[in-house]
Amino acid sequence: MIRSLLYILVASIVTIPTFAQHPLDPQATAGTASLYRNLQSLSTKGILFGHHETDAYGVGWTGTEGRSDIKDVCGAYPAVHGWDLGKEGQRNNIDGVPFESMHRWIRDVYTRGGINTISWHVDNPVTGGGSWDTTRAVQSILPGGKQHADFVQRLDRVAAFLAACRHGHSPIPIIFRPFHEHNGNWFWWGKGLCTEEEYIQLWRFTIDYLKNTKGLHHILYAFSPDRSRMNLKDARSSYLYGYPGDDYVDILGYDNYMDVGITWNKKSPEEQADDLRTGLSAVSALAREKKKVAAFTETGLEGVTNPSWYTDIILKPLKSDRSIQMAYIMVWRNGNDKHHYAPYPGHPAAADFQVFYQDPYTVFENDLEAVYR
Repeated sequence: MIRSLLYILVASIVTIPTFAQHPLDPQATAGTASLYRNLQSLSTKGILFGHHETDAYGVGWTGTEGRSDIKDVCGAYPAVHGWDLGKEGQRNNIDGVPFESMHRWIRDVYTRGGINTISWHVDNPVTGGGSWDTTRAVQSILPGGKQHADFVQRLDRVAAFLAACRHGHSPIPIIFRPFHEHNGNWFWWGKGLCTEEEYIQLWRFTIDYLKNTKGLHHILYAFSPDRSRMNLKDARSSYLYGYPGDDYVDILGYDNYMDVGITWNKKSPEEQADDLRTGLSAVSALAREKKKVAAFTETGLEGVTNPSWYTDIILKPLKSDRSIQMAYIMVWRNGNDKHHYAPYPGHPAAADFQVFYQDPYTVFENDLEAVYR
């Protein structure tokens, strides 16, 4: 109750900008259009917290129904639940999550009033290797290319999965985030492995195929460059590399990992916080200009080795700059005790995360009310 009252108080002092009232798909289902409008409104009041595959496993456990490391630590589910369609067509996804179980968990999230977002670490269609196999492939899968038919089959499998995301006869609204971090060079669809125009063609073909050919109208589409390949001194033009156009994007996403050990990141936590503020403010401004939703679509500190990372590095920059209006923040998965991005019971950062949870600026699943209406 106290969290809800504080949340209303925060909302009352924020000026709500003018947004587009409908997603890019003019035939979007009523629930999908409502989710889009509610994400726009919620972004002016606080930020929804998300965690990838939080329902499927955590540190030291797998497949326990009703469990989540986030829920274990703070008593509430994340507001946003992440999934991945990598290895589509097989029994399990790229992280070993059964697709059949994923459908059930997606329904559970929707029934509780939470939000589902799906990424796609799709295998290289030319070699059959993983997403990180950087053999050139994009030109080959575009219309007229040698592997185009194979790529269409992959899209058919994705479409079948998305079509089966239903509650009874009603399709469940999904945020789909394909071909992410395209401005980096670590995925086969990345910069330097295809031209900017080829990437745009790939994005447009994928959305047109799912929306028009397969008739899926319960999807919001998220575009998400990576911060490590952006020039924050010219954030706007840097961000728009590969942008497919306003008619092909609902959500302007932003991926930013802050692991201090990686090559490009030699900055102090304070400098990282400043960079985070600069980047999120620029993306927020661009989203307002385009009347889109902005979101912090993927982030984290592996191992959460800074015990105050959630409050000092994430929450303070978000709250200190009211120009930042992000609908949600998504941290990556808790695979094991070495590879995790959220605390679990007994973790040194668990107490700090509870403070993060209790802050009225953060929104968890139990704070959401009727986002599909």
